[in-house]
Amino acid sequence: MAELKEEDAGQLHQEDANIKDIVIDSSAILTESKETEQISTCEASTNSVKIEDKNENTTSSAVSERHVSIQTTLEGLEMLVDLNGAGRKSCPLCPEEKFKACYSHKLRRHLQNLHWKVYVEFEGQRMCICHLPCRQLKSSLGSDQTPGRLVAHYHCVVCSVTIARKTDMISHLKRHINKGETEASYSGNLDVPFEEPVPCGQAYEIMKELGTNVQLLPNHTTPQKTDTYFSRKMKTNRQLVFCSLAVLAEERNPLECLDAFGATGIMGLQWAKHLRNSVKVTINDINEACVKMIKENCHLNHIRVEGNRTGRQLDGAGDPESPIASVEVVKMDANVIMHLRPFDYIHLDPFGTAINYLDAAFRNVRNLGIVSVTSTDTGSLYSKSLNVTLRHYGCQIVRTEYYRELAARMVLASVARAAARCNKGIEVLLAVALEHFVLVVVRVLRGPTQADESAKKLRQLLHCQWCEERVFLKPGSMVEENLYRQLPCQCHGSMPGKTAVELGPLWGGPLFNTGFLRRMLVAAVQHNMEDIQPLVKTLICEADCTTLKPFPVPGHSALSNQVECGVVIKTLQKVEEADTSDQSGKRKTTGDDGGNVLKKVKPDTSLEHPAFYYSIHRHSIRGMNMPKLNKFLQYLTEAGFRVSRTHFDPTGVRTDATLAQFKEVLTKYSVPTYSSAPQSSAISSDRRQTL
Repeated sequence: MAELKEEDAGQLHQEDANIKDIVIDSSAILTESKETEQISTCEASTNSVKIEDKNENTTSSAVSERHVSIQTTLEGLEMLVDLNGAGRKSCPLCPEEKFKACYSHKLRRHLQNLHWKVYVEFEGQRMCICHLPCRQLKSSLGSDQTPGRLVAHYHCVVCSVTIARKTDMISHLKRHINKGETEASYSGNLDVPFEEPVPCGQAYEIMKELGTNVQLLPNHTTPQKTDTYFSRKMKTNRQLVFCSLAVLAEERNPLECLDAFGATGIMGLQWAKHLRNSVKVTINDINEACVKMIKENCHLNHIRVEGNRTGRQLDGAGDPESPIASVEVVKMDANVIMHLRPFDYIHLDPFGTAINYLDAAFRNVRNLGIVSVTSTDTGSLYSKSLNVTLRHYGCQIVRTEYYRELAARMVLASVARAAARCNKGIEVLLAVALEHFVLVVVRVLRGPTQADESAKKLRQLLHCQWCEERVFLKPGSMVEENLYRQLPCQCHGSMPGKTAVELGPLWGGPLFNTGFLRRMLVAAVQHNMEDIQPLVKTLICEADCTTLKPFPVPGHSALSNQVECGVVIKTLQKVEEADTSDQSGKRKTTGDDGGNVLKKVKPDTSLEHPAFYYSIHRHSIRGMNMPKLNKFLQYLTEAGFRVSRTHFDPTGVRTDATLAQFKEVLTKYSVPTYSSAPQSSAISSDRRQTL
């Protein structure tokens, strides 16, 4: 056995030195040595070798190949040993001192009972338990010369790490799934021979979304393993951003829009392919691999690539089909390009927080332009990492039932502060917080007056930790002796100590603009986006805080104008009628029509939707069956409160009623769980009294 180990060490050194030649010419390796059989997975199934040599080489295989303990079927595990031959045979997953060589029938039972029955399955691959000296437990003596004790273990199919316990391996695989690391670190198919790699070194996958084809790498879902990251779960986010851009394209034509973080370029390609000449798309990414992938995806969709703003590279001139649109692909830092060039529409979607790019985005954006920000750092936004929240957003928050709306208001507060530093104000058009992202869309209003008005909407929130009642603190510089008086609840009087905390600063204004959402719904219908239409309809009802659903019809005259922050935004449908309207989006100071546009209307705070919402399940009464959600909304409306459902929580109710009034209506229309039992017991007690 010692001689075999010495021979294996020499063969391992030779294997590392000739690994490149093995990939180029695998047929020459077959005649060189029997120990290097498992370097190529296709050679393992077509060549017969000695069982002992094969077991020795299994432990010294390269990281890119799978371990012999990982199999797809029981037959594959039994194929590691020639069970049909005569004589004694050793187990391929156990050392000789643990399991001695035996006959075929006993070895087959050993493989089935000890190794196969305790496997861990992941995407069709079964990780059997291994007893080879891959993992050794260090001796408690602490001496380097003391041999370690062998430990049974599993080999991870993704990262090739060794883990002793089965439950720990299952938890380890769940962490891989949560991170999106579902691709194995080796070629799992043994029947596929070696193929020549594509120019990028990996095979492409073609994915189609909204009529746009993009090439994806096999590990496109893992940001740590690929440059061109792509997530299918962000489809809703891409469609919402597209509809907001389509609405802006109706106001000014053409408009310059920027996708600051292109990755695969799918978002910018969708803009150019569907909006055509209405937009001038610029796709930016700092990674060279991403820029190359974006250009290849442009050719795949018959879109011409512009090298710069003046000269054009007619890359698609030789194609049989003429280019349907053109985009500009830029390799530059996002902060640099936003400082150098002005845009009408800017979309920020970095991997994580976008807080580092807000100052550059508001520095050069045009007046009445739109900035959309997508934040995917849900750990800090959804109150899981409070220290990161304080470091990135400068907000003090706690975990609440309305944590998603809290996250949206926290992002909007950071956006408002960044705009105010550039003497600009914002008008919130849309704020969506779903499972994987938080999206906010704001319109930019130039001027220090607008910046001051936006800054005044940054408020502190007083949150009761007992009943979860909440209220924004009143603005002003006067010191109030008892802040608990502003809370509608009476928890401070009945509970000792501090019962409420101050959260924020947060955005205290409205989160939606009804006119903008109605035009987004029309754009979603025109471009056949059926996936987001229910979401946009919910947002419209939430913006009006009503259960009614008066949705517009495409082409209706009510869609011609939109009032935002007291300013009437005119679409291109009325340009011919209004000769004095400005197509660039700037407000005019001359003319009767311009005076009407500039006329500032004081916002009616009574028409704004109430802040935050209550969860009907969170405040349900124990032992009572609460009514159905739609029925409960009707009961609240009959009681004289404004009420609507919310997209933040499927069981949430947005209403202007206080928590005490909310619970009062809920208690009134709730039925005891065992309504018949108390009645029968009461009847029996009455009978006993009469007897």
